[in-house]
Amino acid sequence: MNKVFIIAEAGVNHNGSIELAKKLIDVASLAGADAVKFQSFKAENLVCKNAQKAEYQKETTGSKETQFEMIKKLELDYSKHKELVRYCNEKNIMFLSSPFDLDSIDLLNKLGIEIFKIPSGEIENMLYLEKIGKLNKKSYTLNWYV
Repeated sequence: MNKVFIIAEAGVNHNGSIELAKKLIDVASLAGADAVKFQSFKAENLVCKNAQKAEYQKETTGSKETQFEMIKKLELDYSKHKELVRYCNEKNIMFLSSPFDLDSIDLLNKLGIEIFKIPSGEIENMLYLEKIGKLNKKSYTLNWYV
């Protein structure tokens, strides 16, 4: 019988804080997860600088900042990714991430990440899929379509 591989979803719940991200890794490790998954992106590749927030975002984060400003706070640069990969190794838990743009695919590849979680919004993005495919790495996606 094969062992189930458990992935703890950290996403952007670190709120841009490396210390909070490490706490999420600690909790995932203590819970017995095999991996912890974050989200990798560059805000300027996802959102226009003047894009306004959706109503639900305004309700939980206020309306003074733009969507770009909100998302930029959640972005992890290369050095933060590297630190989290190192911390995961110390905690004996696999670091995973969903790259949301082509630059983030490069970032994760540079870090030696061996498995890529493809975001559901990218499953028809041929340029994105070809870029990941050319890396010859494992990838997965989970989608719920009705």
